[in-house]
Amino acid sequence: MAELATIARPYAEALFKAVAPSDAAAVADQVSAIATVAAHPRLREFADDPKVEAAQVFDVIVSLVKEPWLGDAAKNLLRTVIDNGRLAAAGEIATQFRALVNASSGVSDATIFSAYPIEPAQLAEVVATLEKRFGRRLRAQVELDPSLIGGIRVVVGDEVLDTSVKARLEQMKAALTA
Repeated sequence: MAELATIARPYAEALFKAVAPSDAAAVADQVSAIATVAAHPRLREFADDPKVEAAQVFDVIVSLVKEPWLGDAAKNLLRTVIDNGRLAAAGEIATQFRALVNASSGVSDATIFSAYPIEPAQLAEVVATLEKRFGRRLRAQVELDPSLIGGIRVVVGDEVLDTSVKARLEQMKAALTA
């Protein structure tokens, strides 16, 4: 079977061409929501049942994603993916579509791992500093990771900035044992 990335690319590119640039970010959120629902094991089991029709799978997914929020572009993509038996690629389609939207708008997704919750004012300062460091606008998402002990770990694409206490302790350990 072909790699999911190879399967997903034409869908993501076609959707990107079909969507107006002003609507692309909203559609990316919608496609991500569809991918989240489509990844659920019970839904996949339902969709893979040969007795279930494509329209039924579509209706279930749309109802779980809160249908009025979904636009025509996202619904058309969902119909096409289901009709072609590519529901398993929904997550990768969402990832590739988000990458295309980010590339066109000059924004990158950033995941900030923190040992403790970050207040909105602090987050704004951190994001401003990170934008200077990485040289581009960032769309930040915070995830808690108590194992960091303190500080933050930032992942932007394939770049990682780790200023956590855990990383510093590991550096000290390596220096002491070398």
